[in-house]
Amino acid sequence: MKKHFKRVAIAIFSLGLLAFTIAKPPKVNIVFIGDSITYGQNMPDLQPSVYVLTFFKEKFKAIQFTQANHGVSGYTTKNFLPGEPDFEKVVKDADAFYSDRSAQLIFSVMLGTNDSAINGPYGSPISQQQYRVNLKTIADSLLKRYPNSKIVFNYPIYYTPNTYNGAMYLQEGLDRLQSYFPQIDALVQDYSTTNPGQVYSGYKNGFADFKKDYLHLFMPEQGHQGIFYLHPNKDGARLLGQNWGKVLAKVINH
Repeated sequence: MKKHFKRVAIAIFSLGLLAFTIAKPPKVNIVFIGDSITYGQNMPDLQPSVYVLTFFKEKFKAIQFTQANHGVSGYTTKNFLPGEPDFEKVVKDADAFYSDRSAQLIFSVMLGTNDSAINGPYGSPISQQQYRVNLKTIADSLLKRYPNSKIVFNYPIYYTPNTYNGAMYLQEGLDRLQSYFPQIDALVQDYSTTNPGQVYSGYKNGFADFKKDYLHLFMPEQGHQGIFYLHPNKDGARLLGQNWGKVLAKVINH
């Protein structure tokens, strides 16, 4: 009889532990890697990542989300290569996130605007071939360090062809920027074979969406060739964040 009660007690305890485990909200940690568009001048209403979390809180009531924003003004893919200081900063936050094995770790990447510049940013201009090599190097390093993580590559968005501030972009840069898109697609396709279910294409329509409505989605800025449009305003950051969120929502627990 005592053995019977002991078995019942163990069963009840196990069920209670299971119920607690199920009730505990799952976690998703997202590391955003990018340039000034991701950074948003360190102002919450200009950071797309803030709107991603707002979108998630409405869509996923039971999931706990945490983000680390690693957007840095003027940065290229070369700035985030392994061995560079800002790659180490990404790793520091990602290590902390990855230590919680109950959480899902996702990297959301949007780089290319500064790679495309004629001159100014680190390593620019970066060819379409080198752009792909750099993205692959970043992704390979992250996947090796965080084997259960996922990576989303978003297309960089539009800027006006007279963009020329401290760096020179212009039409040449804009043409180069668009040459990066098929490189992202090819890279994601390659990973579908080598790392199935880990690397995804993100928001692809950003270039077209922002080009179509740039007067309302960007802040006007004075440059060497007149008023140019490069950085999203609050409406632009919200649009970008919501669309990043829609893609990331498909990746979560996929």
